[in-house]
Amino acid sequence: MQRIAIYPGTFDPITFGHIDIIKKSLKIVDKLIVATTDSSDKDYLFSVDERMDILKKSLFNDLKLNKKKITIVSFDDLTIKLCKKYKASIIVRGLRAVSDFEYEFQLAGMNKKLDSKIETIFLMSDIENEIISSKFIKEIANLKGDLKKFVSKSVIKSIKQKLGWKNFFYFFLLLVLLQMLRRNKWF
Repeated sequence: MQRIAIYPGTFDPITFGHIDIIKKSLKIVDKLIVATTDSSDKDYLFSVDERMDILKKSLFNDLKLNKKKITIVSFDDLTIKLCKKYKASIIVRGLRAVSDFEYEFQLAGMNKKLDSKIETIFLMSDIENEIISSKFIKEIANLKGDLKKFVSKSVIKSIKQKLGWKNFFYFFLLLVLLQMLRRNKWF
């Protein structure tokens, strides 16, 4: 019987910490479903479609990981339902620090209550990747810091494109606002 696992997350964007967990998962499962969620309670930099595209480029183009062992999907439902859909018996969760454990432990317990046949396994990324989070990546990118130690080339390119457009949009909005202020002689 094939061992299939789901690795759910926002991946906004995918980092070397996530990639480390993916590589470790591939050593213990036959097939890994990398599932990016589109829950409405988060403020995303990238849309779910953009994240799926970035995941594919990062994993298959940049890192040349095996396309036959990895499937990339999006979901907006319970992870347990996703497991059933793909016949997965394992949920993979990454841990960075002790602070992650309490939330992840509770989540694993809830998933076990929802379906006792599905196991959650916790994997830790290598020590050099433990501090990396998508939140920090976005902060470093906004401050125009160097991302090479944290994310793949495709992620860097996508972030530069997104923030370049975002900066252009804010600049354009500022120009429109100034024009409105001048017309109304507020400025």
